[in-house]
Amino acid sequence: MNKNEIIQSLEEDLKSVTKLPDLFNVKAKYLGKKGIVTELTSNMKDLSNEEKKEVGKFASEVRMEVTSRLEKVQQEIENQILEEKLTKESIDISLPAKKISRGSRHPFNRIIEDVEDFFVSMGYDVVDGPEIETDENCFQRLNVPIGHPARDAQDTFYIDSEYLLRTQTSSVQARTMQNNQDKTPIRMICPGKVYRRDDDATHSHQFGQVEGLVVDKDISLADLKGTLELFAKKMLGENTKVRFRPSYFPFTEPSVEVDVSCFKCGGTGCALCKQTGWIELLGAGMVHPHVLEMGGYDPKVWTGFAFGTGLDRLAMFRYEIPDIRYLYTNDMRFLKQFDRKDEENEIK
Repeated sequence: MNKNEIIQSLEEDLKSVTKLPDLFNVKAKYLGKKGIVTELTSNMKDLSNEEKKEVGKFASEVRMEVTSRLEKVQQEIENQILEEKLTKESIDISLPAKKISRGSRHPFNRIIEDVEDFFVSMGYDVVDGPEIETDENCFQRLNVPIGHPARDAQDTFYIDSEYLLRTQTSSVQARTMQNNQDKTPIRMICPGKVYRRDDDATHSHQFGQVEGLVVDKDISLADLKGTLELFAKKMLGENTKVRFRPSYFPFTEPSVEVDVSCFKCGGTGCALCKQTGWIELLGAGMVHPHVLEMGGYDPKVWTGFAFGTGLDRLAMFRYEIPDIRYLYTNDMRFLKQFDRKDEENEIK
């Protein structure tokens, strides 16, 4: 077939085309693997070099012409489809727009900001540290040597024999003492993420924790008690009471568990506090002399206290959240309620 015959055949086929599927069938007939235009060069291998040039030029001209006509028809069909769609559909611009839901500050971030504001007002520094930590900083410099039973309770995510995902922000305590070359007094907190092998209604494999550390001369347990009483009242209400119970942590001596009076029942007993009137809030104690020594501080001259609490736990207590997993849902219905609760607290 010569060029005119091919184009004439194409025009005849296009007359019956009204939809895109029909057009694609015509396109396959002419430009497909066994199409009319493609067949023009099927015997190229048997031709001389001069004949190849002529046949190739001819096939290229025909292909361009066929392609151009097919694209023109396709554009016409697509325009027609759009026109029909616009005719059938209409937009009433007088209708009110859908309300776009705005974001809300997450209760976890609210707690971090409040904790930082409180301690900064008391002269503390906010210090950061890596979440991928060395075994030395996370355990050994905190008086938890290899083989210590306290390691088992941490349920650690190990990366290799040296590195791990930190199980506590106390690792920043070790770093801060090491990096303080002049061995001057320290007042610091470190809020951040920590990781343990937990996942239930009250625990998560990733959660927030804040570590606090004070190192100075003549620091006593009374300083720790006074600090934590102020902290509890700031976070949970002015009527909050604090009590200390003897406990054990490798990096503090003496060590204490700190309870606060139940903010829901006022100490009379309820389901939240298991009818005891008290809720465990954090762990604390005087910095162990060996930890001070490993940090470069002479325990005969320097003393200090440390404490740590879960930020998620604080948020659950403050906002009465029953399941820690709610903090990670990003559900706007869940998050919006804390705007109202903060407004209520401000009014009070």
